[in-house]
Amino acid sequence: MNPLDPLTDSIHQAAEDEGFVLWGVAPAIDSTGHADLVRWIDAGYAGQMQYFADRVDAYRHPRGVLTGAKSVVVLAFPYPARSHHDTAIGHGKVARYAWSGIDYHDVIHPKLKRVCRIISDTSPDANARGIVDTAPLMEREIAQLAGLGWRGKNTLLLHRTRGSYFFLACVLTDIELPSSQPMATAHCGTCTACLQACPTDAFVRPGVLDASRCISYLTIEHRGAIDVALRPGIGEWVFGCDVCQEVCPWNRKPARRDDRPVQPMETLDLVELFSLTDDQFHARYRKSPLWRTRRRGMLRNAAIVIGNQKHAASVPALSTGLADEDPVVRGAAAWALGQIGTGEAIEHLRDRLAMEKDPDVIIEVTAALA
Repeated sequence: MNPLDPLTDSIHQAAEDEGFVLWGVAPAIDSTGHADLVRWIDAGYAGQMQYFADRVDAYRHPRGVLTGAKSVVVLAFPYPARSHHDTAIGHGKVARYAWSGIDYHDVIHPKLKRVCRIISDTSPDANARGIVDTAPLMEREIAQLAGLGWRGKNTLLLHRTRGSYFFLACVLTDIELPSSQPMATAHCGTCTACLQACPTDAFVRPGVLDASRCISYLTIEHRGAIDVALRPGIGEWVFGCDVCQEVCPWNRKPARRDDRPVQPMETLDLVELFSLTDDQFHARYRKSPLWRTRRRGMLRNAAIVIGNQKHAASVPALSTGLADEDPVVRGAAAWALGQIGTGEAIEHLRDRLAMEKDPDVIIEVTAALA
């Protein structure tokens, strides 16, 4: 018997105990997709996510994350899979992974520490490190090597029974664990539902995403104003997007099975967001996924959703945004008021134009009035 089999059994049991729904072990080897990553960055598809280029060499091999890495334990932790409820006017949709209102890093990292402890208790000289999407690691490629699924045409990892509604997490170690059987085939077939459904046409081709057009990127990672041409496609998504997952046939069964009650942040009251000061926003969302976007980004997103809904009752909230100290918020509020176009909205825009000093906001207000 392989002397490490008891260790993998212990890891498997710990994974189940901690709520992971999939797990496997991949060998720590050179990435076969590294050249594709370089081309993706060079094409500008990473948008403002400069950290990809800054750490590009580290993505070549898992030892870029852990010196001497020989094996990677890959785990999948689920998040809500059921369908969105109807979004009330004046509210915005939130991506499923954020529905709990808790930062998933804070949930998953302690679970990974238990796996790391199991490794160190069994092999005291071994090193192990747990990560959740914050290190330069080709997680989906490694997950495929570990047998957890295949990369779909929407670039996400897909599993036949679990779909794609899960987080990927990894534990790297410098001891060699028995590897799982890799996933050798993809099961998307001729389906192109995800490619066709994307509201902003973010897919360059199957398996290649232009993040600079992706709603999740635009509403979470992007800093500054969002391209006017992309704003209508954002629809009602105030934080993230699930469209390419919702239309995927492999997500239909999990969606039917998930009967969890309504989560705290399935939708957000957009008007209320405009009433929050920086301190209040910090106090409410510091431990949630929304903190990554900060107040500026969330108010920008809220204004765009209100504009897409053409929600006239939100004009007073937008007028507050139009007077915000941040020019990005003022610009988005101006655009939204222009989309609503009522007499009250136009009056606020004219008043703002008479006092505005920021050139970018002046362009937004002028265009809204036009």
